[in-house]
Amino acid sequence: MTGFLLRALISALGLWLASVWVTGVRIHGPGTLLLAAVLLGVVNAVVRPIAFILTLPLTILTLGLFLLVLNAAMVALVAALLPGFHLGGFRAALLTAIIVWLTGWAASALIGHRGIERFARR
Repeated sequence: MTGFLLRALISALGLWLASVWVTGVRIHGPGTLLLAAVLLGVVNAVVRPIAFILTLPLTILTLGLFLLVLNAAMVALVAALLPGFHLGGFRAALLTAIIVWLTGWAASALIGHRGIERFARR
């Protein structure tokens, strides 16, 4: 559970950075930001695998570049479901997905894939 919460905080950091850097991304308040991060985690755990299987031929055809579109669609789905999280269009969703991915990648490089449990053993 702490791993999920840690990843939600990392996603919240990525969403906050996207709201600062990308025009067209608006998040109203820190509560909405945390709820958007948790909802993004749930959407990535439930909806994204199904969408990935359904779009696998297109992903293979584009040599994996369609995954960027799929990630942008997951961010757009969260924005559609959550009042207070607004996207200005596909470009904003794509750049937000890239920023959230980069912050997650950097955090995983720093803390490891298992989360904070990695440091609890030492």
